[in-house]
Amino acid sequence: MEQFVKDGKIRSVGLSNWYVEELTGFLPKVDTVPALVQNEIHPYYQENDVIPFIQDLGIVVQGWYPLGGRGHTGELLGDAVISEIAGAHGVSSAQVILRWNLQKGVVVIPGSSNPDHIQENTKLYDFELTEDEMERINALDRGEKHDWY
Repeated sequence: MEQFVKDGKIRSVGLSNWYVEELTGFLPKVDTVPALVQNEIHPYYQENDVIPFIQDLGIVVQGWYPLGGRGHTGELLGDAVISEIAGAHGVSSAQVILRWNLQKGVVVIPGSSNPDHIQENTKLYDFELTEDEMERINALDRGEKHDWY
Protein backbone atom coordinates (compact mmCIF):
# COMPACT_ATOMS: atom_id res chain seq x y z
CA MET A 1 0.00 0.00 0.00
CA GLU A 2 2.86 2.35 0.74
CA GLN A 3 4.24 1.81 -2.73
CA PHE A 4 0.84 2.67 -4.24
CA VAL A 5 0.94 5.97 -2.33
CA LYS A 6 4.49 6.67 -3.52
CA ASP A 7 3.47 5.84 -7.09
CA GLY A 8 0.49 8.20 -6.87
CA LYS A 9 -1.98 5.37 -7.50
CA ILE A 10 -3.75 6.12 -4.22
CA ARG A 11 -3.73 9.25 -2.11
CA SER A 12 -3.75 7.77 1.35
CA VAL A 13 -4.09 4.66 3.46
CA GLY A 14 -6.57 3.97 6.23
CA LEU A 15 -6.98 1.29 8.87
CA SER A 16 -10.02 -0.27 10.45
CA ASN A 17 -10.29 -1.68 13.96
CA TRP A 18 -6.86 -0.61 15.22
CA TYR A 19 -6.17 0.33 18.81
CA VAL A 20 -3.32 1.69 20.94
CA GLU A 21 -1.34 -1.56 21.23
CA GLU A 22 -1.63 -2.40 17.52
CA LEU A 23 -0.75 1.11 16.38
CA THR A 24 2.17 1.38 18.78
CA GLY A 25 3.69 -1.77 17.31
CA PHE A 26 2.80 -1.03 13.69
CA LEU A 27 3.55 2.64 13.06
CA PRO A 28 7.34 2.47 13.67
CA LYS A 29 7.52 -0.17 10.92
CA VAL A 30 5.99 1.96 8.15
CA ASP A 31 6.86 5.19 6.35
CA THR A 32 3.29 6.17 5.48
CA VAL A 33 1.16 7.33 8.39
CA PRO A 34 -2.46 6.29 7.87
CA ALA A 35 -4.80 9.18 7.13
CA LEU A 36 -7.65 7.58 9.05
CA VAL A 37 -8.45 4.88 11.58
CA GLN A 38 -12.01 3.62 11.56
CA ASN A 39 -13.29 2.00 14.77
CA GLU A 40 -16.64 1.16 16.30
CA ILE A 41 -17.61 4.19 18.39
CA HIS A 42 -20.96 4.98 19.98
CA PRO A 43 -22.15 6.10 23.43
CA TYR A 44 -22.08 2.53 24.77
CA TYR A 45 -18.58 1.85 23.33
CA GLN A 46 -16.63 5.08 23.40
CA GLU A 47 -12.95 4.27 22.89
CA ASN A 48 -12.01 7.18 25.17
CA ASP A 49 -8.40 6.04 25.50
CA VAL A 50 -8.01 5.29 21.79
CA ILE A 51 -9.52 8.43 20.23
CA PRO A 52 -7.05 10.97 21.69
CA PHE A 53 -4.13 8.61 21.11
CA ILE A 54 -4.96 8.41 17.39
CA GLN A 55 -5.75 12.11 17.10
CA ASP A 56 -2.46 13.03 18.78
CA LEU A 57 -0.71 11.16 15.96
CA GLY A 58 -2.42 13.47 13.46
CA ILE A 59 -4.69 10.67 12.24
CA VAL A 60 -8.42 11.18 11.69
CA VAL A 61 -10.72 8.98 13.76
CA GLN A 62 -13.85 7.73 12.04
CA GLY A 63 -16.60 6.03 13.99
CA TRP A 64 -18.66 3.29 12.46
CA TYR A 65 -21.90 2.14 14.06
CA PRO A 66 -22.31 5.60 15.61
CA LEU A 67 -25.98 4.79 16.27
CA GLY A 68 -25.23 1.44 17.87
CA GLY A 69 -25.39 -0.89 14.89
CA ARG A 70 -27.83 -3.55 13.79
CA GLY A 71 -29.99 -4.80 16.61
CA HIS A 72 -28.84 -2.08 19.01
CA THR A 73 -29.96 1.17 17.39
CA GLY A 74 -33.38 1.17 19.05
CA GLU A 75 -31.93 0.85 22.54
CA LEU A 76 -29.39 3.60 21.95
CA LEU A 77 -31.86 5.99 20.31
CA GLY A 78 -34.28 5.34 23.17
CA ASP A 79 -31.72 5.89 25.91
CA ALA A 80 -33.26 8.20 28.52
CA VAL A 81 -30.22 10.51 28.76
CA ILE A 82 -29.90 10.90 25.01
CA SER A 83 -33.66 11.37 24.59
CA GLU A 84 -33.73 14.06 27.28
CA ILE A 85 -30.86 15.94 25.66
CA ALA A 86 -32.55 15.64 22.25
CA GLY A 87 -35.75 17.09 23.69
CA ALA A 88 -33.87 20.03 25.19
CA HIS A 89 -32.50 20.92 21.75
CA GLY A 90 -35.58 20.03 19.71
CA VAL A 91 -33.63 17.46 17.68
CA SER A 92 -33.64 13.68 17.33
CA SER A 93 -31.63 11.26 19.43
CA ALA A 94 -29.67 10.33 16.31
CA GLN A 95 -28.70 13.97 15.82
CA VAL A 96 -27.52 14.19 19.45
CA ILE A 97 -25.34 11.09 19.06
CA LEU A 98 -23.86 12.30 15.78
CA ARG A 99 -23.21 15.76 17.24
CA TRP A 100 -21.56 14.19 20.31
CA ASN A 101 -19.16 12.37 18.00
CA LEU A 102 -18.39 15.51 16.01
CA GLN A 103 -17.68 17.49 19.17
CA LYS A 104 -15.21 14.76 20.17
CA GLY A 105 -13.50 15.22 16.79
CA VAL A 106 -14.78 11.89 15.44
CA VAL A 107 -15.95 11.69 11.83
CA VAL A 108 -19.17 9.68 11.64
CA ILE A 109 -20.64 7.48 8.93
CA PRO A 110 -24.25 6.76 9.86
CA GLY A 111 -26.01 4.38 7.54
CA SER A 112 -29.62 4.64 6.43
CA SER A 113 -31.72 3.77 3.43
CA ASN A 114 -34.44 6.16 4.61
CA PRO A 115 -34.15 9.51 2.77
CA ASP A 116 -35.69 11.37 5.73
CA HIS A 117 -33.10 9.94 8.11
CA ILE A 118 -30.29 10.76 5.71
CA GLN A 119 -31.51 14.36 5.48
CA GLU A 120 -31.90 14.58 9.27
CA ASN A 121 -28.36 13.27 9.77
CA THR A 122 -26.97 16.28 7.89
CA LYS A 123 -28.56 18.81 10.26
CA LEU A 124 -25.97 18.78 13.02
CA TYR A 125 -24.63 22.30 12.91
CA ASP A 126 -27.56 24.32 14.24
CA PHE A 127 -27.00 23.22 17.83
CA GLU A 128 -24.13 22.41 20.16
CA LEU A 129 -24.06 20.13 23.17
CA THR A 130 -23.03 21.73 26.43
CA GLU A 131 -20.10 20.45 28.44
CA ASP A 132 -22.57 18.95 30.92
CA GLU A 133 -24.47 17.18 28.12
CA MET A 134 -21.22 15.81 26.69
CA GLU A 135 -20.29 14.51 30.16
CA ARG A 136 -23.71 12.90 30.61
CA ILE A 137 -23.30 11.03 27.32
CA ASN A 138 -19.71 10.13 28.21
CA ALA A 139 -21.06 8.54 31.40
CA LEU A 140 -23.07 6.07 29.27
CA ASP A 141 -19.94 4.14 28.24
CA ARG A 142 -20.37 0.43 28.95
CA GLY A 143 -17.41 -0.85 26.96
CA GLU A 144 -20.08 -2.66 24.93
CA LYS A 145 -18.98 -3.63 21.42
CA HIS A 146 -21.84 -4.43 19.09
CA ASP A 147 -19.83 -6.16 16.39
CA TRP A 148 -16.90 -8.52 16.57
CA TYR A 149 -14.35 -8.86 13.82
